[in-house]
Amino acid sequence: MTQEDEAGLGLRERKKRETRVALSRATIALCVRRGWDDVTVEDIAAAANVSVRTFRNYFSGKAEAIADGHLERMTRIADSLRAREADEPLWDSIVHAVLARFVPRDESGAEAPPDQRWADGLRLMLAEPALQGEVAKANAAAQEALTLAIAERTGTDPARDVYPRLVAAVVGAGSAVAVEYCLRADPPASLEPVLREVFDRLAAGLPTP
Repeated sequence: MTQEDEAGLGLRERKKRETRVALSRATIALCVRRGWDDVTVEDIAAAANVSVRTFRNYFSGKAEAIADGHLERMTRIADSLRAREADEPLWDSIVHAVLARFVPRDESGAEAPPDQRWADGLRLMLAEPALQGEVAKANAAAQEALTLAIAERTGTDPARDVYPRLVAAVVGAGSAVAVEYCLRADPPASLEPVLREVFDRLAAGLPTP
């Protein structure tokens, strides 16, 4: 394969990834705002400016599209871990990578203020039974991606060492706990300080308060 062929393949793969992300984001936004039952595949395709056939080429339905958003975010975190300086402490790298993907920012770079209506809609969407199976599959794939990235950073072998799988599981669980805590807070809590507290406690070995 020539360099031109490889460049073309890389561009196609990037465009496909961008389409997946756009469809996933459109699905999440519509389901949060309208409710699960009031969103159709036609609505999602229109919001993403693609055809229904294109949506079907990527996802079997709303649940898979939403779960893919979580997998994409965790895959990006794994990519970020690989890109951080090799001598940076692992948990510092994890915090930077997680915050970059979980915390929404405004134009100034500050965390966007919590939105009660968005939090309520997101909580209802995540409780949708039809979503649970796809989320479980996405979590498994996300944990595998994180495991491989952590193994590379720590020089461990996921086939022989429990450490990278343990850290990947903890990162996933810690992030989920922080998001759920913020969504259930009244009023909704800012995510960044909660994520920082979660990972500070994990890095410290979860000492008893």
